[in-house]
Amino acid sequence: MSFFAHFRNVSDADKGEAIEKLIKDSTPDYDFFLMVMLSILMATSGLLLDSAAVVIGSMLIAPVLYPILSLSLGMVIADHKLISRSIYTILKSFALGVVAAVIVTLFFMPTGNVIPFEIFSRINPSLLTFVVSIISGIAVSVALVRPDLNATLPGIAISVALIPPLATIGIGIAWLNWQIISGSIVFLTFSVIGIVFSSLASFSLLNLYVKRSVAQKTIDKEEKRVQKEEETVDEIKSSETTRA
Repeated sequence: MSFFAHFRNVSDADKGEAIEKLIKDSTPDYDFFLMVMLSILMATSGLLLDSAAVVIGSMLIAPVLYPILSLSLGMVIADHKLISRSIYTILKSFALGVVAAVIVTLFFMPTGNVIPFEIFSRINPSLLTFVVSIISGIAVSVALVRPDLNATLPGIAISVALIPPLATIGIGIAWLNWQIISGSIVFLTFSVIGIVFSSLASFSLLNLYVKRSVAQKTIDKEEKRVQKEEETVDEIKSSETTRA
């Protein structure tokens, strides 16, 4: 019982800041999808080169974990807008990632006569894969609401390993290898389900529902920011067209 009491011992201020950070970092704007594309390009290159260092680097810059966590948050606070926003961001990120991985693979290594170890390790999921994702989901949930633990987030992002199997799906499609495609899809699915399940339970125990108004205000604020940025870009394009 003392464990759960300590687990839930988080101030309202820290809860509010965690929700704001999570929603901001999962906003589907230009910067978010740019980082997704860069992380996928790096991951695909690392997988094809069979370089663990490059693959790890791709996981460090990938923001895909945040919309998955915001999906869990949306379920906990019963916010349909946040849920739909998160699903949209996840699906678009995955689609862009797979397409980018296919293009890189076809351009640099169109045939896969030999499967590198880094790719092989992402097509053989097991029960431990699911267990790791559950543990990672709990860890990132706790780290989000405790400012003193925020420094551990990059390490947790590496343990979750969402980007490599996503890139592996694209590689499998480029090579027309069903074993790679199916294995990496199962691996990615295990990871996503594990994170959603564990973060959902963690956010519930942390009673984040009491900060539902913070989430709604942050979503509205982020939507206005993105809209303003898009209007600015349109104005720049219009002025350049006029000058031309």
